[in-house]
Amino acid sequence: MAVSVVMPALEMAQETGKLVSWKKKEGEQVAKGEMLLEVETDKAVVEIEAAGDGVLAGVTAKHGDVIPVGQTIAWLLKPGEALPASGPQAQSGRKMETAAAPAAAVATAAAAPASIAGPRISPKARRLANEHGVDIATLRGSGPGGEILADDIFRAAGAGGASKAGGAGTAPATPLAASPPLAPSPPSAQNAATVSSIGRIMAERTTQSWTTVPHFFVARDVDATALTVTRERLVPVIERSHGVKVTHTDLLVAAVARALRQHPRVNGSWTNNTVALNADVNVALAMAVENAVVTAVIRGADRLPVGAIAKHRKELSERARANKLQPADITGATFTISNLGMFGVDAFTAIIVPPQAGILAVGAIADRVVAVGGMIGVRPMMTLTLSSDHRIVDGARAAQFLNDIVVALEAPDSWAGA
Repeated sequence: MAVSVVMPALEMAQETGKLVSWKKKEGEQVAKGEMLLEVETDKAVVEIEAAGDGVLAGVTAKHGDVIPVGQTIAWLLKPGEALPASGPQAQSGRKMETAAAPAAAVATAAAAPASIAGPRISPKARRLANEHGVDIATLRGSGPGGEILADDIFRAAGAGGASKAGGAGTAPATPLAASPPLAPSPPSAQNAATVSSIGRIMAERTTQSWTTVPHFFVARDVDATALTVTRERLVPVIERSHGVKVTHTDLLVAAVARALRQHPRVNGSWTNNTVALNADVNVALAMAVENAVVTAVIRGADRLPVGAIAKHRKELSERARANKLQPADITGATFTISNLGMFGVDAFTAIIVPPQAGILAVGAIADRVVAVGGMIGVRPMMTLTLSSDHRIVDGARAAQFLNDIVVALEAPDSWAGA
């Protein structure tokens, strides 16, 4: 039986994916589990495995295409099999919306075939059109079958967009004459920075989180003396056992994961207007790659020794830099750590990744003058700032969780085994 190759959903609320490349050519034999294509989401470029055996045929998508989740873009055929009969709707794994025609065109549309009454449009594109004031009836979609995609809305909005229809039988509103500028003109197109599709989606997601999630912040300074000593002790041990150099981040992941196990609500999620308590502790690390930031997930981190965390972190980092992350590498996180200490940042606040309850921002370890036993001393200090979703975690819970992390980091010998 023919196996359909569809645009996969790799994360929550994903509506489209961008095809980066095919790993096989049309007509080539494909084995189940072989890498078949690369897909770009707002988090990463991910390699997708073939779901079955067969010859790659009926390819309908090319490099750079933005495709709705669930839509069939190719088939894997057994010997003697023919391509299944398909059309735009038959290829789609989800319902596509149809944009309503302007009121002035109702009479014409009534006498015309239903298929030309309005363009097909993805739900995300419809929402963006409403937000940016773009009249979808004036657009020609770049998606399969002329479907209007989010990128079409961004292009129309960037070019000034088309105003929404003003009512039955009315022409689009004419913009008022521009007043003399009161501020410097915006940069010319030649000087404008290019924003990738990942960048646009990331901007949309962070804006949505910042404007809809009730953030609050608690911060603590940590004496990193014992943490640094423990890391230096573990470096040769873990290099021999796991072939990787342990970092402060690895110890942070281990400490945070153990604290999450003791504070299940901080490990929870805001889902369907209620708090869901996650059974697993999956800690995501924010990683900077070219032109983007990805969050790669260490699953079951509360059950892993520091050496295993270090090995997994290194593998994820290498795959992220090489654009070789797998779907399992970027999904299922229950909490996130963002460490900017290596960039010399003393302290910062981070934006929560919904539906997670929180994110921990980690600053640099640096010598500071502090009070030590009533005397002035110098200690290597680090600032941790916890961002929490107030719908899930209140101030007392956040403070207790952060305190447990600080206690663990200041006495790591009790738990930091290789």
